[in-house]
Amino acid sequence: MPKVLVVDDEPKILKIVEHCLIREGYEVITALDGRQAIEQFHRQEPDLVILDLMLPHIDGFQVCRIIRETSSIPIIILSVRNEELDKILGFNLGVDDYLAKPFSPVELCLRIKAVLRRTRQEQHTSNPDLPTFSHRGLLINPATREVFIDDVLIELTAKEFDLLWFFVKHPNKVFTRKQLLYQIWQTDYYGNDDAVTVLISRLRDKIEQSKSQPSFIRTLRGVGYKFVICCD
Repeated sequence: MPKVLVVDDEPKILKIVEHCLIREGYEVITALDGRQAIEQFHRQEPDLVILDLMLPHIDGFQVCRIIRETSSIPIIILSVRNEELDKILGFNLGVDDYLAKPFSPVELCLRIKAVLRRTRQEQHTSNPDLPTFSHRGLLINPATREVFIDDVLIELTAKEFDLLWFFVKHPNKVFTRKQLLYQIWQTDYYGNDDAVTVLISRLRDKIEQSKSQPSFIRTLRGVGYKFVICCD
């Protein structure tokens, strides 16, 4: 039974989410502020965190930073803050999904299932027999999920690696943002493909020598993106 930590300073929201998740068969633990969230995270070791942003003592962004220092467990933001900058900051911190309030409990449960399903698939796809990929100074080891640029280890988040490896498996093929959204988040319920733009921007920051003239991930205006493999 997956264990979910729900963090929100509104008791009514906590009750709604808790009732929804218990009905779906999840074990639920709750926290009313950022300090409690961090304490519960370390004590209970949940499988997923649902996190509000506007929290007493320590806000949700800082809670996310602290969790990401030691863990890559899925984090879903559930917040009344629905501005694009908030979403960009959240994804840059490594959150897995972002749902604005007011929200549908049914949609929240669907997103939780999708995130947990993807996490299980990531855990089961580590295969020591998978070949490494090497091209123009980029080296990827899918078994260890490590990426090197000119022999220097590059730290990628789970979804940054997933996106890069998906591109590598489909070289020179163009994908729309919606197609990439489904492949990486594995859900049709996210509803905002800006997350793909943010993810690609972060990935380019880490693997490209020049973001203005990328050599690996190219943009086709009005169409989408492709990972370019060509002869040197």
